[in-house]
Amino acid sequence: MKKIIYLLLAATFANSTFAADNYSIYLVRHAEKQKDGKNPSLTHCGQARAKQLASLLSQANISQIYSTKYQRTRQTANPLATKQHIAVQNYNPSHLEQLAIQLQQRKENSLVVGHSNTTPQLAELLSTQRMAPLTELDYQQLYQIQFIGEAKIVTLFRQPLICH
Repeated sequence: MKKIIYLLLAATFANSTFAADNYSIYLVRHAEKQKDGKNPSLTHCGQARAKQLASLLSQANISQIYSTKYQRTRQTANPLATKQHIAVQNYNPSHLEQLAIQLQQRKENSLVVGHSNTTPQLAELLSTQRMAPLTELDYQQLYQIQFIGEAKIVTLFRQPLICH
């Protein structure tokens, strides 16, 4: 009972800046892509995964969506962007440090769609924790990095869609 009272008191005295310091950044690699070309589009399975991602994040209060300029990343971001009426912002995957700083300064719930090599790297920059690399066949990982005051909490989700 004392614990509940303490939590209620803590919530009562928390100022609005605490709430502003609570946000999540979601990171995902683009969905399944066609095998051909330098800038391939998504496969049928990739399109289904992108729609599933939009459904999974529809209640996450995303206010910013970032994607590289490649067709496959934009196609992965577009279903959520369309659903939430948010313009997708391009970022340069060669400048992940700058993007990490920008995301932390904005302090908003965001989605960043990247690639197998850049997504774990950005997760490391944001969380300061070591991340396992993604292979060319890893499409199910969804990283959530929660910023709660000074704490950074990383949660890895696997999208339930399995395509063959």
